[in-house]
Amino acid sequence: MTYKQRTGPLAVKVDKNTWIPLSDGTKLAARIWMPKALEELPVPAVLEYLPYRKNDGTAFRDESMHSYIAAHGYACIRVDIRGSGDSDGLLHDEYLPQEQQDALEVLTWISSQPWCTGDVGMIGISWGGFNGLQTAALRPPELKAIITLCSADDRYNDDCHYMGGCVLGSDMLSWASVMLAYNGLPPDPTVAGDQWRDMWFHRLENSAPFIDQWLKHQQLDDFWKQGSVREDYSSIACAVYAVGGWTDPYTNSIPRLLSGLSSPSKGLIGPWQHQFPHSAVPGPAIGFLQECLRWWDYWLKGIDNGIMDEPQLRLWMPEGIPPQPFEAEWPGRWVAEEKWPAANNTQQVYYFNEGHLTENPETDKVAKLQGCQITGVTAGTWCPNGNSIGLPIDQRADDGLSLCFTSAPLHKAVEILGFPQIELKITSDQPNALLSVRLCDIAPDGYSRLISWGLLNLTHRESHETPIPLIPGQAIDTTIQLNYTAYRLPEGHRWRIAISPTYWPHAWPSPIQVKMALYCGANSRLILPIRSPSKADITLSSFAKPEHAPPLESEWLRLSESSRNIQFDVGTVYLCMTDRFDEGRRRITECGLTTDSVVVNTYSIKEGEPLSAKVECSRQIELSRGDWVVRVKTNSTMTSDINSFHITNILDAYEGSTRVFTKSWTSSIHRGFV
Repeated sequence: MTYKQRTGPLAVKVDKNTWIPLSDGTKLAARIWMPKALEELPVPAVLEYLPYRKNDGTAFRDESMHSYIAAHGYACIRVDIRGSGDSDGLLHDEYLPQEQQDALEVLTWISSQPWCTGDVGMIGISWGGFNGLQTAALRPPELKAIITLCSADDRYNDDCHYMGGCVLGSDMLSWASVMLAYNGLPPDPTVAGDQWRDMWFHRLENSAPFIDQWLKHQQLDDFWKQGSVREDYSSIACAVYAVGGWTDPYTNSIPRLLSGLSSPSKGLIGPWQHQFPHSAVPGPAIGFLQECLRWWDYWLKGIDNGIMDEPQLRLWMPEGIPPQPFEAEWPGRWVAEEKWPAANNTQQVYYFNEGHLTENPETDKVAKLQGCQITGVTAGTWCPNGNSIGLPIDQRADDGLSLCFTSAPLHKAVEILGFPQIELKITSDQPNALLSVRLCDIAPDGYSRLISWGLLNLTHRESHETPIPLIPGQAIDTTIQLNYTAYRLPEGHRWRIAISPTYWPHAWPSPIQVKMALYCGANSRLILPIRSPSKADITLSSFAKPEHAPPLESEWLRLSESSRNIQFDVGTVYLCMTDRFDEGRRRITECGLTTDSVVVNTYSIKEGEPLSAKVECSRQIELSRGDWVVRVKTNSTMTSDINSFHITNILDAYEGSTRVFTKSWTSSIHRGFV
């Protein structure tokens, strides 16, 4: 079929639920948007494949996004994966081979429909971005291109479970509790019919917390390698557009994909959090859906619109401003690299010298620090999601609890782009220790802004697969790679490296309080990736303004709000941090369904007592329509002693005010070198 680019949208029809049959008898629930006019059919298709409930969880953004794409000559299919939303079956964990095999059957089904040309793309953010890459690695013939947003090619090192071999105390339990609650929700009776309650109890009775499996695999092994496309980039043959944001934790994969894939690829990084770029903060938001159309038009319709003649990587170069927990706009400019890695970028080396970063090694003295358990209070949330509390605040409080090295003020502005790297010679007085390293911008008035950071479990210094205990007092050489970043440090500002053997709650603390020593001078240095101007910057045009289809009509019955409360007991030197995310109460006008959700995460620790670390997560989700009211409540806690992690989970389900189901799980999982 020959296509031409359209100048205006088409009328769209929506099939609110279609069943996609799988070979084992399971049925997956799908919502489909497509052009109304029969003369426009068949059309290429775009699939989004998620566990977050098409009828309520993602309904608002689905309508505004998929309806827009469909109006430009595509069929858009939003599928609840097995065991989620309205679909049959059970969901036992993230990214299982079953999920990927189901995706292959879904693609075959879509391509065989009379309204589809046979050519299909996949788009997804977070979970949907992961399984887009994973499905592409299986090379289904129908799949011609994907757009993957805020996702990872490495499930062990770049997801919410571990970072640098450290347990992510801030997110591992929190995310597991989210999925425990989602897995405990029923299908919508208007879709599932009279069997909705049987399906609900089947889920409730067979649900289990995901975290037990995650904690049983504390090193990089086959559990994590499955679904990590970094293991074999050559497995992907279709075109890949990788998208992320500097305030999102999943950006490290983008440069690796661009340099590792042999298939056509592009990258886009804005200032955004964990959101689609047409509605994301910090701004500027962009016309991302128009960019998606250009990608789909090229790869699914064969329209030569020049998108593949443009630079491989486009990114926002942020400028230094005072840090705030929420930023509506982040000053900067769009820049571009024709290819990644960029051939003309260089390195700037700074050596650590008695509190200073200098261009030459000046001393071989040793700097010492005993870890403070409350270090990390300024870090912000691990995965900011557009709320008012997520971004890191002024770092001076944590700088004061860390071993810091600061440069002289810069005589002229400098731009960095890449992975900052720290090479250290250090000792630890314990066999099990970690390091947290932060790169900060120190302004002339003193504020400290977090630019990038990294963690390393020092027993993983040679391999994430085979940890090796430290020998107390014996010096080791180690390298820590910080997160991929771009930043313009203004004239007069200074670089700072802050190092600590603690970073609560992001890093679960080492079992015994650690004293560390760092060898200065030629033994330890910072390597900054300096960006040189690119010819692509000169010809670069800005993105279009954001566009989307009208959202679902709805009524807010209680507005969403978020808060972070930090409590510090001076007498016991006890820190308690509580994040509350009230997602509000909202009624969808067209179907009368009301959603209500509140999340509370609490992180506590006592100074000098790393085994006092505790995370508690509670979540409540309610769905209602008329007399039908269901509610799920979860409570999850995580603590540890020197030998084990201890996890408890409770799941309660209600019809109206009556509790109809309760189940609890208690587990103790051996603590290895974490």
